[in-house]
Amino acid sequence: MDKQALWDKCVAFHGHGCGGLTIGFQAARYAMELLELDFSRDEDVVCISENDACGVDAIQVLLGCSAGKGNLLFHLRGKQAFSFYNRKTGKSVRLVLRPTPEGLDKEERFRYLQDTAPADLFDVKPAVLELPEKARMFQSYPCDGCGEVTAEHLLRLENGKKLCLDCFQAYNRFDV
Repeated sequence: MDKQALWDKCVAFHGHGCGGLTIGFQAARYAMELLELDFSRDEDVVCISENDACGVDAIQVLLGCSAGKGNLLFHLRGKQAFSFYNRKTGKSVRLVLRPTPEGLDKEERFRYLQDTAPADLFDVKPAVLELPEKARMFQSYPCDGCGEVTAEHLLRLENGKKLCLDCFQAYNRFDV
C-alpha cells in the first residue's frame, strides 16, 4: 500500500488528519523501516508509547498494535516517544520526536510533520524499557465486595476476602 493510502486508512480510523496523528504515522513508518516490521496479527510487534495522544491511533493501524491484543502498552511520560520491538528478530528502537521549528502555526506545523522525512523528525535511541512478556490469560472470580467478576491478577486479599481494586482498602501506612 502506498504512503497516501496508508495515511488515508489512519485518518479513517482516527476520524481526522492532524499533527498528532502524523507523529504516530511517521514513527510507525520509521520503525517499520528500522526494524523490518509489518502489520502484526499477533504479538510479534510491540509498541510502548510514552503518551496517550493521537499518534497512537496511527501505530494501531499501521503496525497492528492494540491494548486488547497486549502489544500496545503505555509508559505515560507525556513525551512524543515510542519504543518498538520486533519479537522475531529481538531488535528494538526508541524514537523520540525532535522539537519542531518555533513560530509555526497549526497548519504550518502539520505540513512540516507531513513533509519531513522520519529520519529528520526523530532521534533514534536504544529502547530502555524491557520487552514485556506476551499477554497471559487469567482466571476470573467474583469480588467478595461488589460481586463483579475480576481477573485474578487484579484481586487482593483482605481479611480472607477476594476484593477488586475498587473495593480493596490499600494499607499505605508506610507511604510517607
